[in-house]
Amino acid sequence: MSMFCFQCQETAKGTGCTRKGVCGKEADVANMQDLLIYVLKGISVYSTRARELGIENSTVNKFIIDSLFMTITNANFDKADFVKKVREGFKVRGEIKEQYLNAGGEPVHNLPDCATWKAEEASDFEQKANSSEVGVLATDDEDKRSLRELLTYGIKGMAAYTGHAFNLGYDNKKIDDFIQKGLVATIDESLSIDALVGLVMECGKFGVEAMSLLEKANTETYGHPEISKVNIGVRNNPGILISGHDLKDMEELLEQTRDTGVDVYTHGEMLPANYYPAFKKYAHFVGNYGNSWWKQNEEFKKFNGPILMTTNCIIPPRDSYKERVFTTGTVGYPGMLHVPDRKKGQSKDFSQIITMAKKCPPPLEIEKGEIIGGFAHNQVIALADKVVDAVKSGAIRRFVVMAGCDGRMKSRNYYTEFAQKLPQDTVILTAGCAKYRYNKLDLGEIGGIPRVLDAGQCNDSYSLAVIALKLKEMLGLDDVNQLPISYNIAWYEQKAVIVLLALLYLGVKNIHLGPTLPAFLSPNVANVLVEKFKIGGITNVDEDIKMFLD
Repeated sequence: MSMFCFQCQETAKGTGCTRKGVCGKEADVANMQDLLIYVLKGISVYSTRARELGIENSTVNKFIIDSLFMTITNANFDKADFVKKVREGFKVRGEIKEQYLNAGGEPVHNLPDCATWKAEEASDFEQKANSSEVGVLATDDEDKRSLRELLTYGIKGMAAYTGHAFNLGYDNKKIDDFIQKGLVATIDESLSIDALVGLVMECGKFGVEAMSLLEKANTETYGHPEISKVNIGVRNNPGILISGHDLKDMEELLEQTRDTGVDVYTHGEMLPANYYPAFKKYAHFVGNYGNSWWKQNEEFKKFNGPILMTTNCIIPPRDSYKERVFTTGTVGYPGMLHVPDRKKGQSKDFSQIITMAKKCPPPLEIEKGEIIGGFAHNQVIALADKVVDAVKSGAIRRFVVMAGCDGRMKSRNYYTEFAQKLPQDTVILTAGCAKYRYNKLDLGEIGGIPRVLDAGQCNDSYSLAVIALKLKEMLGLDDVNQLPISYNIAWYEQKAVIVLLALLYLGVKNIHLGPTLPAFLSPNVANVLVEKFKIGGITNVDEDIKMFLD
């Protein structure tokens, strides 16, 4: 066993990747990611103590958020980036330790190794990263390991959302506090199983706050998403394809490509950028090109122009297009050109991408037409009376939440078939890239209401919760679980984990996850979720539709 990772849905054999990640990351990269998490826990030992003395260090907060984001599935495959980050971590840890002591903090005795370990030589990094005290398997007890990893993956997802908000100038120190407290909890041997369960549920609470923070950042900066028809064809100009999730990068790219003769297209999870009013003023913003993240190898080759990867969702590229891919932010891949972070008060410099685009042929057309989206809570609540009337009249029998992630496994064809076979009196509520399994199907509408309501990116799952709570109020119900809503959610990576924990915190029960349940849930932990929240898996389309609609 040269590594161990089971943080994503596609983990090898449904148990864990031990030689190379199914995602494509090499064992040394996986181990270096674990080492970075290890160092973050050591930093958090000091930052949580410093916070008790009134010290709030924004450098520490930002470093931890960015570092956690780097370790999310399909975000960064470059070992050198992680080594650099670990070295930076030593400096950050030293600064917060010094602040703590200078403020009168008592010297901490019996510190965990993650708060003291330091190295200079590359061989020392390798040795530590491969040691038994670093990584998932450092925890022997299966149930504690399961809860610690569930908490860690929820925190990673939360870090992604707060990272986007931070880029727009929005922050919530309480979330930073919990993230660091949670990291320390994963090395606290005194915590019982019950205490860890409590922290996992608390993670859901802060997940709601993180998604709310990002929704506020996005809408106050770019306006509330509007119901929009999005072009999926191409024009005859050279283009730049932007993928990922970061709307600040989207804004700066659009500004810098204005009047250059270069068009901009979204891809994957950047599709919902087409719904924001602020971006509609750009005449060279054409629409969306392609589908979900896992089809990059096919679609990026055909695009012809440069591609900008702003967050996770990158996969190991083929030589046919690798030289045209740029990374930025937390994203990294060996040999790819990287756009540095913006300096304070300045934009990122995308001039190199624009220069390349001008020399490239226009994208090849892979499809034509339009898709509709923009059904975030602000728009749906504006239609609330119409929706409630449809529910009361029986025109809408049930809503089915099919939010979440897409993936490569053939078993995910289930979600396409499920959408096709749902009765005509049902409506799908979605967010995230899971929608690419059915958002281009002609599923019709109910009294002018489309049968697929796309709220946006995976982080916009918050909108679906707001919609549910508003419907509960308007229908005069006491419990969100009394609503005619079923949850059939596809998951893939750690942002889906925090969405799940947020829904559990809000009291939502009977959530079904697929195509498989997380490998990091031990049998006992899975049983707790089943007994307390009635979480389940999926079986086959016909039986599941019958179950959801009964």
